[in-house]
Amino acid sequence: MKIGIPKEIQPGETRVALVPAHVNLLTKDQHTVLIEKGAGQAALFSDAQYEQAGATIVDSAADLYAGAEVVFKVQPPFLNPTTGEHEAELVREGTSYIGFLDPFNRKDNIEIFTRKCITGFAMEFIPRLTRTQNMDALSSMATLAGYKAVLVAAARLGSIFPLLSSAAGTLYPAKVLVLGAGVSGLQAIATAHRLGALVEAFDPRPVVKEQVGSLGALFIEMALPADPKIETASGYANQQSEEFLARERETISARLAKIDVVICTAQVFGKAAPRLITREMLDLLKPGAVVIDLAIEQGGNCELAEPGKWVEYHNVAILGAANLPATLPVDASTLYSRNLCNFFTHIFPAGAKGLTLSDEITWASCATHAGRVVNPLLGQKEVKEGSGSNE
Repeated sequence: MKIGIPKEIQPGETRVALVPAHVNLLTKDQHTVLIEKGAGQAALFSDAQYEQAGATIVDSAADLYAGAEVVFKVQPPFLNPTTGEHEAELVREGTSYIGFLDPFNRKDNIEIFTRKCITGFAMEFIPRLTRTQNMDALSSMATLAGYKAVLVAAARLGSIFPLLSSAAGTLYPAKVLVLGAGVSGLQAIATAHRLGALVEAFDPRPVVKEQVGSLGALFIEMALPADPKIETASGYANQQSEEFLARERETISARLAKIDVVICTAQVFGKAAPRLITREMLDLLKPGAVVIDLAIEQGGNCELAEPGKWVEYHNVAILGAANLPATLPVDASTLYSRNLCNFFTHIFPAGAKGLTLSDEITWASCATHAGRVVNPLLGQKEVKEGSGSNE
């Protein structure tokens, strides 16, 4: 098979879908790897490195898409502002596409994929199973986002994170509140704790209390019992009623007066992020406090957060931290590349003839196939197992 890796064109995106070190994971099974010229440049991977690893450099995106049977990508297909061409329109009919699709919001791509009979695999849809952990790109990127969010907050805060005693006096540790104890939240807790901060974490799911405590943070419990439907069978948080959100905000408000940094990570899969910090709640924070909202791409946990911008409100600095993994392009690309390779070798095992969708992981991850939407999360009422060729 010919596997194509185009250069990402979305503004601010620095990652590449395949790193040179992983080219051999594909070529050893007799696949051909096509790399668009300059695709790895923003992630500090040169064309020469790809060629040395056994890949072929292609001069343009149009040539790459025309030759690829399978496409690896980071961002969903995007309208190129320079050429006026939509990336999805460049993908040839019958191709298999693997990458983040943002399928709940980017309906344009789903429409193009079905029209062109493109088999679209959404990395967001990979089920959370023990045997899919090495394919779980959402968790890989969330880990980096949680880590970087704390570093960004520490750089912005006007005081240091750790306890420091000197002849000139004692500086007391910063207090950090992490909202949400999913993958990014747990990494934020661990990073802030390592930097010496006193860390608290809030999550309505009692099941995460032990994990939070093991990382050195204080788990903040709600005054009322958690809703029994707080979590899906897949481990994602469920969307909650406004009454439940009001109870959450009340619990959070009681902690804010002594907090220096708030890291917001609470998200609901496929839905808008819960609004956990209102404008009025920001008034409870100390002057100089910092809020980093990692849920901004789903609408944000903080009312005043704006994507990619610092907002100042009553001496509180608020950042809607969009796409933080792209600020760590080397490691983000390396993790994502390995996730993609692991997923690819699962759906196209060595020696396989064409694509088989009967496997649980393959089918659950598939958004479009054979000219139709096949994933129930996108509104397909009846999911039928089947198979088809990648040709």
